[in-house]
Amino acid sequence: MQLENPSPALYNEDLAPAQDRKWGAFSIFNVWTSDVHSLWGYYLAASLFLLCGSFVNFVLAIGIGSLVIFVLMTMVGNAGVRTGVPFPVLARASFGTFGANVPALVRAVVACFWYGAQTAAAAGALVALLIRSPALLEFHQTSFLLGHSTLTFICFLIVWGAQLLIIQNGMETVRKFQDWAGPAVWIVMLVLAVYLVAKSGTFSFGSEIPQDVLIAATRDAGVTSAPGSFAALAAVAATWITYFAALYLNFCDFSRYATDERALLKGNLWGLPVNLLAFCLVAGVTTTAAYAVYGEVLLHPEQISAKFDSLFLAILAALTFAVATLGINVVANFVSAAFDFSNTFPSRISFKGGGYIAALISLALFPWAPWETGAAQFVNFIGSTMGPIFGIIMVDYYLIRRSRLDVAALYQENGEFRFQNGWHSKAFIAFGIGMVFSSILPTFTTLLPAWWGTYGWFFGVAVGGGVYYALRRGDAV
Repeated sequence: MQLENPSPALYNEDLAPAQDRKWGAFSIFNVWTSDVHSLWGYYLAASLFLLCGSFVNFVLAIGIGSLVIFVLMTMVGNAGVRTGVPFPVLARASFGTFGANVPALVRAVVACFWYGAQTAAAAGALVALLIRSPALLEFHQTSFLLGHSTLTFICFLIVWGAQLLIIQNGMETVRKFQDWAGPAVWIVMLVLAVYLVAKSGTFSFGSEIPQDVLIAATRDAGVTSAPGSFAALAAVAATWITYFAALYLNFCDFSRYATDERALLKGNLWGLPVNLLAFCLVAGVTTTAAYAVYGEVLLHPEQISAKFDSLFLAILAALTFAVATLGINVVANFVSAAFDFSNTFPSRISFKGGGYIAALISLALFPWAPWETGAAQFVNFIGSTMGPIFGIIMVDYYLIRRSRLDVAALYQENGEFRFQNGWHSKAFIAFGIGMVFSSILPTFTTLLPAWWGTYGWFFGVAVGGGVYYALRRGDAV
């Protein structure tokens, strides 16, 4: 789509509707392999697997959760295919041409935090490998820089720089990286699973792990009910769905490059319900086999690889985990922040420039490592605000506009989406009310039951989207 005289305050080549659409089903599938197959993803998948209590419960909880993820991602993905625009531009239709910067910056804040956290996780996998050497272990324990071991800082810089090399040539380089990394990670994960299952001599689903040990090991997953109970299964499904809250917003950053909706549907089908179930199964079986071999619940894969007798397997595992985590960082954090920051000043900040801003912020955060402190609660609070944003954008696109959107007007300051001087008050009223129920009340008060926080994102979607629909129902579109 060719735009005529777009406003410089709303346009640059990176934010323009996608013209070169080469992403087939395989590339869309690998968006999900890159997004899920990380150290954080493995930890969550293994934890939720063990909390299911049986294979049938696992299929029900993770299966239903994965189907919901598939439906939601296809909804936002189709919007990207049809319009060809990235998330911050799509948000202009509901929040206003300039008001869209607010949801974009919310997403960017979350992306910067997790960009640093994922980079640190990948660096940790390399450190776990390197300290098998007595000399490097001593160096790790005695030399410190910026509040961390010097070895950790060096590994952080290596991973940090590798991500910049991948992204510097734009989204086509991201696609090529994904198409290679996704299958490679799957192959290595299967090798590790087979190795541990063969060594343990058992293929089980965690039933042999004492419940008190299991609950203690999985406490950080946020599921407080007894493993296998209905409440636990509901929380497992909800947690799994909420894990993807950030990508519900910006999946159109990728789907806009898809060849058509059929390719998107096929890629999502294999990449989400099929891939997610298989990934959780492999992560869970590997963890239970590791318990049989080492006598510990090792939910972090680098903990498992550090115990391998085989140096070759240890190297293979560490590099794979680093590549996998690097992949999710590029997909879930770098790309989103790049478009989000670019949207604030399109004439001055390009896609690359926005990505570099995110990378520099994550590097600046490293000395304090807020992802290792209580600051995570702050980011979870900010992240929960993404529920109302998603609800508002989807209600606007599907219920208010019936999937009909004047894309050219998204780039005009005085067009349809100007609303009140570029800000849409009704969207922000709905956003504020949605935040009260998704973030503010469950985080800062005890007015709501303890379980509410597990479903905060859902309440945000329902309340934010519902209020927006009520406010806009009588408007002519």
